[in-house]
Amino acid sequence: MQSNSSSRPQAQESIGLRLRHIHRLWRSAVDLTVQPLGLTQSRWTALVVLKQLGEGTTQKALAENLEIELSSLSRTLDQLAQQGLIRRQTCASDRRAREICFTPAGREILEALERKAGEARERLLAGVSAEDLTVFDRVLSAIESNANRELGRD
Repeated sequence: MQSNSSSRPQAQESIGLRLRHIHRLWRSAVDLTVQPLGLTQSRWTALVVLKQLGEGTTQKALAENLEIELSSLSRTLDQLAQQGLIRRQTCASDRRAREICFTPAGREILEALERKAGEARERLLAGVSAEDLTVFDRVLSAIESNANRELGRD
């Protein structure tokens, strides 16, 4: 993929804003798709990240991965617990920490969420070839690696 050198600086200047904009569009499209499940963006995001981290993850670890304050996450977790989707329990190895687990209803809603999010993903990626997605993934990985190195996180 050869780029026009005169357009490259402009693309470089706007890439961060475009990524932010596309991220918002993506999340809004998923929000619309999962709306019938009764989940807000903060709730479905917490459920997805909890699944990625694994049940028994602490509230602190989940907040760090979501990049939000623990107090904000606590409100979301209270709402998820009220919906009967998660339960929190004291960590056996650290009595100050609280672990989060899915309830059976939470596992069911997570399956429905993944199905609905998959439908949205298919619509959003319509017309994008597997080859283009591979290149895009490689580009995002390079940017992520460079940013982590810049921030001293490598």
